[in-house]
Amino acid sequence: MSSRIISLTAVAIGVAIVQFVLPVSALAEINRGPVPRWRVEVNPIDARGSSIAPEFKIAIYENLVTEVTKSKQFSAVLRSGDSSANGVSNLLILKTTVESYTAGSETKRAVTTVTGATMLKVRSQLCTKDGHVVLERVVDGNVRFFGGNLRATHNLARNVANALRLATLPEPLASGSAR
Repeated sequence: MSSRIISLTAVAIGVAIVQFVLPVSALAEINRGPVPRWRVEVNPIDARGSSIAPEFKIAIYENLVTEVTKSKQFSAVLRSGDSSANGVSNLLILKTTVESYTAGSETKRAVTTVTGATMLKVRSQLCTKDGHVVLERVVDGNVRFFGGNLRATHNLARNVANALRLATLPEPLASGSAR
């Protein structure tokens, strides 16, 4: 009987310590369950009449999907046209528009460190399904010294993913709520 009283006392002390150490808001989060997270759909790259080569557009798109997925900020990263995006209330759309592009030369970069840089500048927007802009950033991706020209697309995608990760996004509505 006394060992049972000791174990009940230990449990009571443990509960008291947890309540003392954790703030009330943290305890409320435990009881509320998982908070709904945003999903994101990556749209194709809009070149806006720039002279960017098609392989650069495709490389930017593929690198964006990869880097945004690696950031683990979103519960799902969907490609444009993915049927699983239909009817999702907590969906943001990543739109990327090329603002400027300067073709570089790997050969010039190898010979001299002053010329031959590949430079990309894009405007990235996170929008709700109804077109409301939640976040907008202008991001660069360059290759100045070493690496292939397409390395600029990887650098750009990594910079976009970092900008999204550092941004404060509004809380998504719980599933079942209209957005």
